[in-house]
Amino acid sequence: MRVLIQRVTRARVLVKNQLRGEIAHGLVLLIGIHPDDDENALRFCAEKCAHLRIFADEAGKMNRSVLDVGGSVLAVSQFTLYGDCRRGRRPSFDKAAPPEQAAILCERFVDLLQEQGLEVAQGVFGAHMMVEINNDGPVTLVVENP
Repeated sequence: MRVLIQRVTRARVLVKNQLRGEIAHGLVLLIGIHPDDDENALRFCAEKCAHLRIFADEAGKMNRSVLDVGGSVLAVSQFTLYGDCRRGRRPSFDKAAPPEQAAILCERFVDLLQEQGLEVAQGVFGAHMMVEINNDGPVTLVVENP
């Protein structure tokens, strides 16, 4: 599993010009699922994302998590996180899970985020989405299953 995290002041996702999810300050999580991912991978990444200290405290140090600051999450499936661009001019997506598997695991990942106490808005799995992100900092990190 690979999750690209962006700290945001606001974000939203639209499908066919219809608003599907929106948050104020918090995190946008772009979620890539690998065929070998399982419950342990999902749980590791959900806990890491919920508790990662990337928000400023009173001293301006990154010392607070999205839970600590009362932020929300916008979760968006992103199979292209497993794109391999090393050969040729067209990326290979062989390392991304098939859509049937990825859809189930993305939903389970969102459930685990909610179990951590997070409010989670979502995109639409498999849809062409327009994602508007106001990256704060900018802060962008990658969390992967070890």
